[in-house]
Amino acid sequence: MGNYIIRRLLLLIPTLLIVTVIVFATVRLIPGDAVDVLMAQTGGGGGATEESRARLQEMLGLDVPVHVQYARWLWDLARGDLGGSLFSGEPVWSAFIVPRIPVTLELSLMAMAVALLTSVPVGVYSAIRQDTVGDYLGRGVSIVFISVPVFWTATMVMIYSQVLFRWTPRMEYIPIGEDLPQNLLMFGVPALILGLLLSGTLMRLTRSMMLEVLRQDYVRTAWAKGLRERVVIIRHALKNALIPVVTMIGLNVPYLIGGAVVVEQVFNLPGVGRLVVSSLLNRDYTIVSGVNLVVACTVLLVNLAVDLIYAYLDPRIRYE
Repeated sequence: MGNYIIRRLLLLIPTLLIVTVIVFATVRLIPGDAVDVLMAQTGGGGGATEESRARLQEMLGLDVPVHVQYARWLWDLARGDLGGSLFSGEPVWSAFIVPRIPVTLELSLMAMAVALLTSVPVGVYSAIRQDTVGDYLGRGVSIVFISVPVFWTATMVMIYSQVLFRWTPRMEYIPIGEDLPQNLLMFGVPALILGLLLSGTLMRLTRSMMLEVLRQDYVRTAWAKGLRERVVIIRHALKNALIPVVTMIGLNVPYLIGGAVVVEQVFNLPGVGRLVVSSLLNRDYTIVSGVNLVVACTVLLVNLAVDLIYAYLDPRIRYE
């Protein structure tokens, strides 16, 4: 197991190198640059001289070819430095990303908890009560959750909660250490939206895998022995059925982070998602690149953790 983990961690290096190229290139394909934004903010957009523009480019480090900018950024990364903001000069990691990680992490964990607590019980129930009213209802609800986009649902909740109930979710962020009940109340609605929409795919997958496992010979043997339904479902069937579900959870991490970007913007949560949106509008390349790199590392590490969970769920799996 230890050798497998070391090999996987070493494989992250070339993967992250490819990610840095993609991140660095795609951000710079956005029309306009930081110089244009600064010129517009200072009122010199139309009549700015070439000299002033050249001074700004030199000050921001944008006066050299793109490959030189990439080499400089990669050298900073090799030293553990994500660089500084093009506008404020503050370090990207400590000044921008670290203060916002707890917000996005709390939202993502709460949304994942909602998704799992919803999808797994409903999926299992639909499988063991196949073709009943409850099964049809669970399948119908899962299709609705899969079909509805996050941005539309979040916007409709904001609008109709005010129109129908004269209630608006709290828009002022409250840290979890300052007031826990108010913090949970603030994160409850966005986490519920994100978690339920994520649960649709997990519901259908859990149901499909449970139906397949319930038809296996060892499960039929457990039924033949006269074991109670709870024992057969939980001890013999569920663990094997959860292996593809765990895989899907790992694959859904990018979707979860992408949904957090939308939800944070709608509900005014000061997380990493809002940071990306504001940085894209300002063309602050270093912040956008730094956030994307952190997200890529998170996805890669989550997928490594998913592979390790396989060995717990299925004792036949061994990593050498």
